[in-house]
Amino acid sequence: MLTQTQKTNAALMERRRAAIPRGVGQSHEVFIARGENAEVWDVEGKRYIDFAGGIAVLNTGHCRPEIMQAVKDQIDLYTHTCFQVLAYEPYVELAERINALAPGNFAKKTMFLTTGAEAVENAIKIARSYTKRSAVIAFTSGYHGRTLLTLGLTGKVAPYKTGFGPFPAEIFHAQFPNAAHGVSVDESIASVESILKNDVEASRVAAIIVEPVQGEGGFNVAPTEFLQRLRALCDQHGILLIADEIQTGAGRTGTWFAMEQSGVAPDMITMAKSMAGGYPISGVVGRAEVMDAPAAGGLGGTYAGSPIACAAALAVLDVFEKEHLLERSRQLGLHMMAKLKTMAAKDKRISDVRGLGAMVAIELCKDGDPNQPNAEMAKALASEATQRGLILLTCGTYGNVVRILVPLTASDAIVDEGLAIIDACLAAVP
Repeated sequence: MLTQTQKTNAALMERRRAAIPRGVGQSHEVFIARGENAEVWDVEGKRYIDFAGGIAVLNTGHCRPEIMQAVKDQIDLYTHTCFQVLAYEPYVELAERINALAPGNFAKKTMFLTTGAEAVENAIKIARSYTKRSAVIAFTSGYHGRTLLTLGLTGKVAPYKTGFGPFPAEIFHAQFPNAAHGVSVDESIASVESILKNDVEASRVAAIIVEPVQGEGGFNVAPTEFLQRLRALCDQHGILLIADEIQTGAGRTGTWFAMEQSGVAPDMITMAKSMAGGYPISGVVGRAEVMDAPAAGGLGGTYAGSPIACAAALAVLDVFEKEHLLERSRQLGLHMMAKLKTMAAKDKRISDVRGLGAMVAIELCKDGDPNQPNAEMAKALASEATQRGLILLTCGTYGNVVRILVPLTASDAIVDEGLAIIDACLAAVP
């Protein structure tokens, strides 16, 4: 039993450092006591506005009542069977609803897992089984998970890949288009074609995996032209296109899947994070004939598609419909972008304001020069924000991007309060 004097952030951090490996990082030296929608309170009673959302996990906010009730109802019935041993209806119903939501005018099937990395790993397994090919092309600055295969796909070394190699073979990285940093769509597609000429023949490539908006890479939005040309290139060579929507999915960008906004239908989509409002679940949805390629028993996992998480995910879908959260995401994104652009107009250190829907970020550079990324300022701004009661996260290849992942259910007043803190932090950080 903890004594009252032990319930401080500093005391708990001391215990944490003694008990937990340093590799498990922590952005803020804060221990949560409770959360409600877009607000949290730490063990010392201090209130924070949450602009991190558990890294894009809480689109429906902390402790959404309908989701909590769905979980409580499920717990009273059963908590685990392993779906491959004894099936249960919530898994089937959730698959049916995801199949209906995924883009593409073709039959679809869905499987569920536990983590985003598992979803990506299984998408690659399915692609290899279907195509009878082995190679995979990913993109610079992309992030796909922390397992060895997904780290191999990830296009960012520090801190994710440092010291963990070697990584699986036959993974190649093309340039992700980024106009602000001098990479055009033409150059990006040319880099894919260069891989097919210089590194691996197209007939050995099983899949190309891409984030429609790069998450850890810095909220870089894939241009529609790029996704369309990538789709055409895949069709030309019989390569499967996988969209990693683990961070963009569950309505964050204003549509349930970000790919809907490009008009491009991937062969498979990976999803996780916010789809169950904080309960661990992930999934892969794709063309029925592709998803059926592995033999019976080739896919699954002990906790994959937990009945508790399935119940939570079904409740999330209901909340999205009831609260019109896709529309809310679009409106919220426009509102935040406008406010942040006003800040950028008076602070030249903000070199870019970008995003899709409510997935929004600012890039910080010295004198606004994209070639001089200012990671120190991004870190200082996030630290200052914590002191002022706002939880922010940084990201980007150079660590100089500050991202906003506020719950879509946050009130306008809470959002504006958080944005005002960012404005004050910009003025305070030298």
